Amino acid sequence: MARKVSTNRKLLITVLAWGIGLLIFFPILWTILTSFKTEGDAIAQPPQFLFFNWTMENYGIVQERSNYLLFAFNSIVLALGSTFFALLIAIPSAWAMAFAPGKRTKDLLMWMLSTKMMPPVGALIPIYLIFRDVHLLDTRFGIITVLMLLNLPIIIWMLYTYFKEIPGEILEASRMDGASLAKELIYVLTPMALPGIASTLLLNIILAWNEAFWTLALTTKDAAPLTQFIASYSAPEGLFWAKLSAASTMAIAPILVLGWFAQKQLVRGLTFGAVK
Repeated sequence: MARKVSTNRKLLITVLAWGIGLLIFFPILWTILTSFKTEGDAIAQPPQFLFFNWTMENYGIVQERSNYLLFAFNSIVLALGSTFFALLIAIPSAWAMAFAPGKRTKDLLMWMLSTKMMPPVGALIPIYLIFRDVHLLDTRFGIITVLMLLNLPIIIWMLYTYFKEIPGEILEASRMDGASLAKELIYVLTPMALPGIASTLLLNIILAWNEAFWTLALTTKDAAPLTQFIASYSAPEGLFWAKLSAASTMAIAPILVLGWFAQKQLVRGLTFGAVK
């Protein structure tokens, strides 16, 4: 009897997990399907799920109208650049908070996290004016700086959590062997926390890739990423749903592929230290 109850419970959990997964994935699936419709089929009522005239026309129009490769290149540069500089700052910061905490370390961590609760629009005007005066509008360096600072609190929090799971005695032993601070960070701490650092890196790339508010507000052409590429398919006369869906599919495809291939590493890093 107990075995039957356990089997039914596992089945229920499996069905529930699949249901939640399909519910989350459905908007992405609908966007992909809409990208293969004509504009008429895209706004048809009732909505047509599979039985419509499939066409690749939208992808051809999108590529003719916009330089997709330039937008994609900008997204790659912004995501990788902001992640690289964020890790350069976050790794030593998280190390200091984890292994050499002060009286206000926890308060500092909470303050850093609280900055994520502020509506971005509240800081838009001063940042826009500063960027305008220092000529950083529509520049890759300016957007990399914003994205780095935007995600830095989350990165430091994640790395701090991972580092806290590493026994401090190991670092003390490396110091007794004569390891300098730089060698301790590079040859001792980083390899031990590599799963956590890798998952943090992947998460930051995803967050930077998907960031729309700041990229739409601070870029126009030269440094515009794929979020700007998607937004260009809205017009005063309305939205072209099929073409907008094709542009969205082309924009999310690279990060979906990355997430698919890196899912094991991402899950491993996010659960790093959860079980001792």
